[in-house]
Amino acid sequence: MTYQQTVDWMFNQLPMYQTQGASAFRKDLTNTHLLAEYLGHPEKKLTCIHVAGTNGKGSTSHLLASVFQQSGYKTGLFTSPHLKDYRERIKIDGNEISEQYIIDFIAKHRAFFEANNLSFFEMSVGLAFEYFVAQNVDIAIIETGLGGRLDSTNIATPLVSVITNIGFDHVQYLGDTLQAIASEKAGIIKPGIPVVIGETTPETKKVFSHKAQETVSKIVFASETVEENWPSDLIGDYQFSNKKTALATLRLIQNQGKFAISDNNIKDGFLNVVKNTGLMGRWQQIGENPKVICDTAHNRHGLEIVMKQIFHENFDKLHIVLGVVNDKDLGDILPIFPKNAIYYFCKPNIPRGLDQAILKAEAAAFGLTGNTFNSVPEAYQAALENAGSNDFVYVGGSTFVVAEIL
Repeated sequence: MTYQQTVDWMFNQLPMYQTQGASAFRKDLTNTHLLAEYLGHPEKKLTCIHVAGTNGKGSTSHLLASVFQQSGYKTGLFTSPHLKDYRERIKIDGNEISEQYIIDFIAKHRAFFEANNLSFFEMSVGLAFEYFVAQNVDIAIIETGLGGRLDSTNIATPLVSVITNIGFDHVQYLGDTLQAIASEKAGIIKPGIPVVIGETTPETKKVFSHKAQETVSKIVFASETVEENWPSDLIGDYQFSNKKTALATLRLIQNQGKFAISDNNIKDGFLNVVKNTGLMGRWQQIGENPKVICDTAHNRHGLEIVMKQIFHENFDKLHIVLGVVNDKDLGDILPIFPKNAIYYFCKPNIPRGLDQAILKAEAAAFGLTGNTFNSVPEAYQAALENAGSNDFVYVGGSTFVVAEIL
């Protein structure tokens, strides 16, 4: 198969949460352990940092990877979802895995995958772990896909576990209280392995403290550490917390003595995240006159911060290109959006995309008005045509909306 045929097979033949939602969610790690044994346990040969959280885990992972790269270490990075190309998920020193490696991996193991009904994400984790071992990386930054306790990445034993924050997202899988979601994320805390917690609430802090006590793990609350606000090329307001979380993690790594990371390495790493790792879609400016910002924030916690940042901007009119997936709790996120904006409702081009007419009708109940468009590019083009040079255009609501206009 060609690369495109291989990726199409991965997307279409096996469950993939990114496009299918609930049908792709696994209830246990049986298949992952089976795959790890079949591949010769690559996870046991990796030195890694494991990152979970409702929001910010992607940015935090990229911040960490950038610093390790800046320190001269061969750095693997596994994240999800991708925006444009599957290969974005698996990188070494900012370079995406080759198409040929993916083709060969799937061709070699396809019979096993089919016989054992492996999911898209399980295959991806196996591919990433095997690739990082084969390429002899010094460190791998591993981001969870969904949750923590039952996430396929949770077979790895890291130097440090990191949990950025807890918010209401994927409640149908992780629980409908902050404590329940925190408990699922806390499942990545391993016996004797230190853990860094980014942001907490009184409810979640108790969960993390209890779990760390249970596993005899040192716990560091990044929000309580005293560090200056180090500058970075990641300029979204929400990056303040992500930087603190990454800094607290790096301080632990420095104290462990296994890696030589200087403060200059941290400074340079923070300033060159996009250049070093290729991170996209985080308060990313893609146009001026009018200023256009896209952002992948898609739940209440992330969107609240983004909306506040929008109103720090100077503009005449606000235009919002908005699309969401069909399992999104609209009653939770739509009240966050401003009523005095012009909306361009659209459907992301994936099976899980919510029909634009339904989104418009739901939004109207919250005083949000605008027109519907048959595609994200069409909505985006209409916003650009309607906006004046001193207006502001925001594109978001879903990772998949951002992906279509980048």
